Amino acid sequence: MAEKGLAFSFILFFFFLFFSSTVLCRNSPQILKTTKLDVPSSLQKTLEIISQKTHQTLNPEEESETLSSFSSSSFTLRLHSRDSLRTPTTHKDYKTLTLARLARDSARVESLNTKLDLAIKGIKKSDLKPMQTDPTIAKPEDLQGPVISGTSQGSGEYFSRVGIGHPPKPTYMVLDTGSDVTWVQCSPCSDCYQQSDPIFEPSASSSFAPLTCDSQQCNTLDLSSCRNNTCLYQVSYGDGSYTVGDFVTESLTFSGAGDSSSVNNIALGCGHDNEGLFVGAAGLLGLGGGKLSFPSQVSATSFSYCLVNRDSSSASTVQFGGGDSASAPTVAAPLLRNQKLDTFYYVGLTGISVGGQLLSIPASSFEMDESGNGGIIVDSGTAVTRLQTDAYNTLRDAFVSGTKNLPTTSGVALFDTCYDLSNRSSVDVPTVAFHFSEGKSLELPATNYLVPVDSSGTFCFAFAPTTSSLSIIGNIQQQGTRVSFDLDHSLVGFSPNKC
Repeated sequence: MAEKGLAFSFILFFFFLFFSSTVLCRNSPQILKTTKLDVPSSLQKTLEIISQKTHQTLNPEEESETLSSFSSSSFTLRLHSRDSLRTPTTHKDYKTLTLARLARDSARVESLNTKLDLAIKGIKKSDLKPMQTDPTIAKPEDLQGPVISGTSQGSGEYFSRVGIGHPPKPTYMVLDTGSDVTWVQCSPCSDCYQQSDPIFEPSASSSFAPLTCDSQQCNTLDLSSCRNNTCLYQVSYGDGSYTVGDFVTESLTFSGAGDSSSVNNIALGCGHDNEGLFVGAAGLLGLGGGKLSFPSQVSATSFSYCLVNRDSSSASTVQFGGGDSASAPTVAAPLLRNQKLDTFYYVGLTGISVGGQLLSIPASSFEMDESGNGGIIVDSGTAVTRLQTDAYNTLRDAFVSGTKNLPTTSGVALFDTCYDLSNRSSVDVPTVAFHFSEGKSLELPATNYLVPVDSSGTFCFAFAPTTSSLSIIGNIQQQGTRVSFDLDHSLVGFSPNKC
C-alpha cells in the first residue's frame, strides 16, 4: 500500500513539473540568446554621415511633390533623421557628432522631467505670471513663468516636409511626440534663426487667421497673453531655446506618394521671435497627446511612424489613419495616460530580458503611481533609453556578464559601458528584449543597443540611468520598428522591419 502511495506521489510530482513548464513556455516566448552585430557595416555609416556626399542639404524641390488639396481620412509624410539637414562642416568627425547628440539628449530629458514635475505639482496656467502685453512682441526675458513645454534644441530628432498656408509653402518641420504646440517661424521676424526654406509670410496665405484672446485654443495654452484682442503664445525649451509670437489658425498640407492632403483651421504658433539650434527646420509639428497637438486637432484615431537609423540617408514615413498605422502590429501593449499630463504616451512595460533571461527588475520600476510619478513613455525625440538607476544597473550588469569575451574601453559621456571592436568583423552579443503584458515581447536588433560612438571601432551600450522616476524608451531602441498609437483602443504597437 505504501509503495502504491509513493508511486502516486511521483506521478503527481511529474505532472506538476510538466504543467509548470507548459505554463512557463506559454507565458515566456522563446527569445534568441544572442544577436549578431555587423561591425564594419555600422562603422561605414559613421563615415558616410560625415562625408560631403551624404551631408549635402536636402533639395526641397526633390522632397516636395505637387501640393493639390483634397479631403482624405489618412495621409502620409516622409520622415528624415535630423542630421540629414545638417551642413557638411558642422562636425569634423563622428565622435564630435556623437558628443553633440548626447549633450542634446541630456538637455531634452531634463526638460521632459521638468515638464512632468510642474504638472505633478499642479502648477497651472493661472499660477504663471502673464506675458507682457507690449505692442511689440516681448522678448523671452520679459516673459515670466517656468519652462512648461517642449524639449531640447529643436525638440526632436526627425523631421518632415509640410505645406503651410494657402497656397501651401513647403517647409521642413520637426516631428515630436513630446510636444503639443505646433509652430513655424513667421515674417516679420524680430529674431529668427537660419532655416533651409524662406521664412513663412502670413500675408501671402489666404487661410491665415489670428485667434482671439477668448478663443478655446488660446485658453488651452500653458502660457499666453493678449494684444489688441489677438492671442500671443510662448513655448520655452530646456536648453534656452524658445518661440514667441501670434497664435493663429492655418492650413497644413501633407504630400504622400503621388497625392496630398490638406487640413484646415489648425491652431499653431506664428513665431516672430525664435531662438535655438533648430538645424534648418522652420518649426515643429507637435504629436503629443494634449488638446493642442496635431493628432488631437484632426481627431486622429491612430498614427504611426518608423524611424530609420539616424546615420542613414534614407527616409521613412509617418502615417495618420489608415495604411500601416491601422494594420495589426507584431506586438501590442497598453497605451496609458497620465492624468496630470496628457502630452506623453506611456506604455505598459512589464520587464526586460537579456540573453533570453528575464531580469529581476520589480514591475514597480515601470509603473506609474496615483500621483503621476513613474511609468515609462515612448518618445521620438529622446535618443537613449533612460531607466531608473536600479533597473539600469541590473540591465547593464547582465549585459556585461554576457560580453566578457569582448575587450572593454573607457566610457563616453553618459555611456558607462563601451567596447573596442576595432579588430572584429562581427560579434555575438546577448539579445535585449522588452516584455509587455500577455507574454508579448519585442526583441531588439544589436544595432539598437550597441552603437558606434566614433569611426575607430568604439561601441557603447546605448542605455542610461536616470534619477527621475520617469523612464523613457528612446529612438535608438525604436529604429527600424514601426511604432503605432491606436488612440481609440489605447494600444501601442511595435512592428519590426515595417518601415
